Amino acid sequence: MGFLYDIIVVGAGHAGCEAALAGARMGFSTLLITMNLDTIAQMSCNPAIGGLAKGHLVKEIDALGGEMARIADLSAIQFRMLNTKKGPAVWAPRVQSDKKVYQQAMKQVLERQERLTVLQDTVTDILVDKGSVRGVATVYQQSINARAVIITPGTFLNGLIHIGLRSFPSGRFGEFASTHLSDSLQKIGLKLGRLKTGTPARVLRSSINFDKLTPYPPDDKCETFSREIKKFPLPQVPCYITYTTQRTKEIILENLHLSPLYSGKITGIGPRYCPSIEDKIVKFPDKTAHQIFIEPEGLSTDEMYVNGVSSSLPQDVQEQIYQSITGLENVRIMRYAYGIEYDFVTTDQILPTLETRSVGGLYLAGQINGTSGYEEASAQGLIAGINAALKIRGDEPFILRRDEAYIGVMIDDLITKIPEEPYRMFTSRAEYRLLLRQDNAYQRLAVYGNRFGLIDDATLDDVLRSMERVSAEVDRLGATAYRDITVAGLLRRQDWTYQRLIEEGIISEPSGLTDTERFQVELEIKYEGYIKRQHTQVDKMKKYDMWNIPSSLSYENITGLRREAREKLVARRPATIGQALRIPGVNPADVQLIMIHTERLNRSNTSGKK
Repeated sequence: MGFLYDIIVVGAGHAGCEAALAGARMGFSTLLITMNLDTIAQMSCNPAIGGLAKGHLVKEIDALGGEMARIADLSAIQFRMLNTKKGPAVWAPRVQSDKKVYQQAMKQVLERQERLTVLQDTVTDILVDKGSVRGVATVYQQSINARAVIITPGTFLNGLIHIGLRSFPSGRFGEFASTHLSDSLQKIGLKLGRLKTGTPARVLRSSINFDKLTPYPPDDKCETFSREIKKFPLPQVPCYITYTTQRTKEIILENLHLSPLYSGKITGIGPRYCPSIEDKIVKFPDKTAHQIFIEPEGLSTDEMYVNGVSSSLPQDVQEQIYQSITGLENVRIMRYAYGIEYDFVTTDQILPTLETRSVGGLYLAGQINGTSGYEEASAQGLIAGINAALKIRGDEPFILRRDEAYIGVMIDDLITKIPEEPYRMFTSRAEYRLLLRQDNAYQRLAVYGNRFGLIDDATLDDVLRSMERVSAEVDRLGATAYRDITVAGLLRRQDWTYQRLIEEGIISEPSGLTDTERFQVELEIKYEGYIKRQHTQVDKMKKYDMWNIPSSLSYENITGLRREAREKLVARRPATIGQALRIPGVNPADVQLIMIHTERLNRSNTSGKK
C-alpha cells in the first residue's frame, strides 16, 4: 500500500495548525484538512492569547519552534503582564488580539509552508489496518493514505449547541458538527465522553456607555511573545471593566428553569474555572457583583466581547441580563451567547506522545483530549506533530518532563489524572514553577527545537550566548565585595534591585545585557536558595520518572495491591514509576509493590538473555 502523504492532520484550529506546520517543517509531506478554509485558526471565544500559565505555554511553543507566539505578536492590540504583584514564577504575558488579523496571518503561513497542502473537505472515517492507521476517508474521497493521522476537531466532534431549551447540532454557531468522525472513533475502539463549554455575546461598540466603564489600558512597556518579533506592529488599545448588578442576579434566578444546564438538558461537564454567568450567580449567592471585561474583537470591527458573561439562556433573557450590567443599559447584541456540548476521548487511551494506545500512528490533540483553551490546544498540536514525524523517521519519541515545561505538566496530568472537566493550565499545577518561568522558556527548550529542525542554529547560538552572559554576571556579582558582604548578598535583600545597584554606583553598567537578561540575573540571585531546593526535588523525582515499568508487567498478579490501585493501573498503564505515583488512588505502598515486581521482572528478563 502506497502512502500519498506522510502525515494527515484533521482540523485547522489552533492544535491542527501547529501539528501540520511541525510535520511539514520536519521534512514530511503533510495534508491539513479543514471543513472551511475561511475559519482556519478562528478564535471561537475570547480573542486573546496568553494569561495565567497560558502565557508560559505560548513562550514554550515559541521556544520549540511553533507558530502561535509569532502570530499572537503580529495581531496583538493590547499587551499586559499579569500577576506582577506576585512572585516572578507566576508572571504571565497576555495579549488581546485582532481576531481577523490572527486568522489571516496563520492562514498565510500555512499556505506558504513547503511540503504542506491545505484542503477544504470533511473527514468521515479513520482508516485502520491491523492495528495501525492508514489514512482517512472524506466526503469527496474514499481514501487518502498516510503514515500518521492527527485528529484535532475542537468542539466539532458531535457538537450540540444549546440556547435556552432549544438545541441543534453545530461545531460552532452557523457551522456543521462532525458526527461521522465520532462514530468512526468509536468504531475503532476508542471510548468517548462528553464535555461542555460556552461563549459570551458580542455587542455593538456604539451602544455601550463608556462613561460608566473603567478603562483597562495596555502596559507602558510591551514584551513580545516571540523571540523573532521585537515590536508589536499594531496599535495598542484599552479594554474596559464593569460589573453585574443586583438586577442581573434577579433576572438569572427568575429564569433559571430555562437554562439547559440547570434543567438537565446539558449532560456534559463544564469548565469549573470559566463558568457561565448562571453558574456564578448560583454558586456564589452572597456575591453582590461580578467583574466583567469589555474587550475589542479587532481594530476593524465594532464588535466587543463581553468577557465573563457566557450563558446558554434564551435570547430574550440574555437581552435582559446584558442590559442590567453597568454601562450596557442600551446595549445591542450582535451575536448571542450559547453553550456547546462535544465529544472527547478519555485520556487513559493515549500515550505521553499523544498517540493512541490501541491504534498505532493515530494521534489526538486539543479539546478531543479534554482540554480547554487555544494555548493548551496549540501545545498539544505541536507535540503531536513532532512525535508523528519522529515515529515516521524511526527516532525516539519526544516526552517533556514536569520539571522541563508546562507542556510536560499538562500532558502528564492528562495521562495520569484523566480530566473529568475541561482541563485548563494553571501555575499551581506545576510543582517546579520557579524553574518554569515565562522568561526562561528558550533556555529550557530551544535545544529540543533545534534538534527537530524547528529552531535554527543561529537562534540556538544566540540563546546559549545569552545564558553565558547571565551566568557570567551572576558570578561577577557574587565575587564583587561591598562592605562586609558581596554585591550578590546585597541584592538578595528585599529592598534592593539590580537597577538600584547600577543607579547607586555599586556596580558598573553591564555591557550587552538585555532587559530580560538583567531580570534573569536578579532572579537567579534573589531566589538562589529556592531554585537549588527545586533542583534537589527534581533530582529526587527524576529517578522515578526514569524508572520504566515493563509493558509486560501484570498488575493482576501483584499480591497485596489494593483493588482501586489495580483498576487504575490496568486502565492507565503508566510508563514509569513517577507516572504511577501521580495517579489518583495509587498510594506509595502500591508503588513500592510495583517497584519490587518491576525489579524482579527486569532481573528475570536479564537472566533469560544470558
